[in-house]
Amino acid sequence: MTDTGVQAIVAHSRIAQAEYEKNGSQQRYDHAAQAVAWVIMEPARNRRLAELAVETTGLGNVPDKIIKNHRKTLGLMQDIQNVVTFGVISDDPKTGITEIARPKGVVGAIVPSTNPAATPANNIINALKCGNSIVVAPSPKGVACCELLLEYIHAEFAKIGEDPALVQMIPTPGSKEKTQTLMDQCDMIVCTGSQNNVHRAQTAGTPAVAVGAGNVTVIVDETADLDGAAEKIRASKCFDNATSCSSENSVVVVDAVYDDFIAALVRAGGAFYADEAALVSKLWPDGHLNRSVIAQDADKMITALDVDVAEGTEFLVVPTSGIGPDHPLSGEKLSRVLALYRASDFDAALDMTLKIQAYQGAGHSVGLHSALDERAYTLATAIPTSRIIVNQAHTFATGGSFTNGMPFSLSMGCGTWGGNSVNENVNYRHFLQSTKIIREISSREPKLEDIFDGYWSLAGK
Repeated sequence: MTDTGVQAIVAHSRIAQAEYEKNGSQQRYDHAAQAVAWVIMEPARNRRLAELAVETTGLGNVPDKIIKNHRKTLGLMQDIQNVVTFGVISDDPKTGITEIARPKGVVGAIVPSTNPAATPANNIINALKCGNSIVVAPSPKGVACCELLLEYIHAEFAKIGEDPALVQMIPTPGSKEKTQTLMDQCDMIVCTGSQNNVHRAQTAGTPAVAVGAGNVTVIVDETADLDGAAEKIRASKCFDNATSCSSENSVVVVDAVYDDFIAALVRAGGAFYADEAALVSKLWPDGHLNRSVIAQDADKMITALDVDVAEGTEFLVVPTSGIGPDHPLSGEKLSRVLALYRASDFDAALDMTLKIQAYQGAGHSVGLHSALDERAYTLATAIPTSRIIVNQAHTFATGGSFTNGMPFSLSMGCGTWGGNSVNENVNYRHFLQSTKIIREISSREPKLEDIFDGYWSLAGK
């Protein structure tokens, strides 16, 4: 069923985008993107958006959301600062091909409640940088934050004379019908969120960039800096109360350093909690994740789970060996709970990681704490994953960091392993297409022997 309100918004967005493209320039596109970036990075607005996000979703914490809003946006703006997205983007006399940047049109963005300001802002910046308009469909809990974000954006647009119709959202209250209409009516879908939304996006019939679920597994081998690894896992696991799809969910530790690494995790603020059955019954009381635990501060999580741990505990470490649907600890927990697996050696750790990823999180990313770089290559050729994060705090590294070369993003593609069409971090390139001018050049036709000499020497003619 088509929602007429959404249909009207998309039609309005299409008119605005046509004007934006017709009268576009690199400067105009850059200024529009900068306006949105400054909205979410300006300290007072950043804080208000972070406060409203936590207040209305009940997920995460304000200080970390402020950091996320700022650093993710700063990194994105650095990534796109000098990127050409208007006019000629390449001109190769050797091939005779000139490539002209072209927008995709009206972008429909499906965004989650876990990052109700940062994710839509990221999508809006990328869309505007490439000459598109965008309509956002927030999750029900993210509506208030998205409304405020757009209010701020439109106020900033007024300063530079930009059309507010370039950035809109579906009418409230949201519904599956309204989101479906957006997906049907727009020119491109970008979807970050539940697997249900991802599936709907990829089957809507509209070109879609949709990303799969995370369930990060990290291997700690016998050569790792144990205290360094433990501190990075703590920082990553606890950041914004584990709302990120890149948050570590399981750690597989080789036998030689297992006990020492538990001690390192405890020194880093973890609490070793051996009663797996009791914790599972409290974390999944009715077969579903306990909502009073999801993305909560440590003290609230501990109270909700009613566990006896040391004062100052920041996260729980729960030993387990089971993998699969009958063992929920092996899946995504969206909380400060870390599953701990023991492996006899690195090969066994790799095998465990394969099984965990096969159950949930295939294609997303795997972590490795090791002094042996060759083990990263081993994992990269053995595990169906898009990223091997080496000796880093996973949450910060996977979606782009100032200390690695990954593009800044809040949406990580998982490739065909995760049922996605992309396996890179979603970035401006996914919001851009091109028209190529192809000219005739001098013939480059090879001789047969240029192609087949090596094969003929092996197999004969």
